Amino acid sequence: MREWNVRQRAYGKINLALNVGETRPDGFHEVTMIMQHVSIWDEITLIRRDDADITLECNLPFLGANEKNIAYRAALLMKQRYDLRGFHIRLFKKIPIAAGMAGGSADAAAVIKAVNRLFGLELSMDEMMQLGMELGSDIPFCLLGGTCLATGRGEKLERIAPMRETHVALVKPNFGISTPWSYAQIDAYKASHGEPVKADIPAMIQAIEQGKLSQICAQMANQLEPAAIEAYPVIGEIKQDMTEFGAAGAMMTGSGPTVFGLFEKYETAREAVRRCKMRYPWKYQVMYCRIESFKKPY
Repeated sequence: MREWNVRQRAYGKINLALNVGETRPDGFHEVTMIMQHVSIWDEITLIRRDDADITLECNLPFLGANEKNIAYRAALLMKQRYDLRGFHIRLFKKIPIAAGMAGGSADAAAVIKAVNRLFGLELSMDEMMQLGMELGSDIPFCLLGGTCLATGRGEKLERIAPMRETHVALVKPNFGISTPWSYAQIDAYKASHGEPVKADIPAMIQAIEQGKLSQICAQMANQLEPAAIEAYPVIGEIKQDMTEFGAAGAMMTGSGPTVFGLFEKYETAREAVRRCKMRYPWKYQVMYCRIESFKKPY
């Protein structure tokens, strides 16, 4: 008996380390990253249609059913590649937009997984990741999940020891930073200031394996962060506040502008969230979530 609808979570991510290398012939930068899923997610529901159309509704109406929406592009790719009937997508978003948390990529990954389930395509993880690569560099990670070393343009993934369970406070300011802008700034920043501090990736992997949060935080570095702070000083202010409020470490994730703080204790993280909500305007998104040890793909 075939299913008429399926639900799929789309998990957001943070970067524990992000090093930026040279520009590749394809225009992308070489990167080396430690990527980590967190317990904040969007939810995708796919419902079969009786016709051949793809339709999409979202709790954020400005995310329309067109090719500007990467979740819609993922749906169109799957439909055309596997000659499928139509389906309706319900997208409920909680991951902040243009935040450096791969929210759009997570939605596209969830659509790929949900279409695979709804239509019984029986695609392997590798096959889904190949499809994801056609749409965006972060989508393969959003499909695989957990704790990964990412290289190339971010699509080459290697599972590493799972990050210990950790409490996280997130602050996303009331502006977005586009990924192309952020990577365009890194070359100009290097020319004027020299290369930003690089993460020691082997030392970070070892710290994750040992599970000591202080050592993990000591190794955190994001080479996109200094240029972002220069353009948007509030990012640096949020980092300082996270430390003041008890974080073992704080950093901008991805291309920003979201800042995360890592905390040993739930109560401390919750108090940091409360204080950030009091300190920053209501249009800032302030959230609590967790790093969880995902023990299998989901």
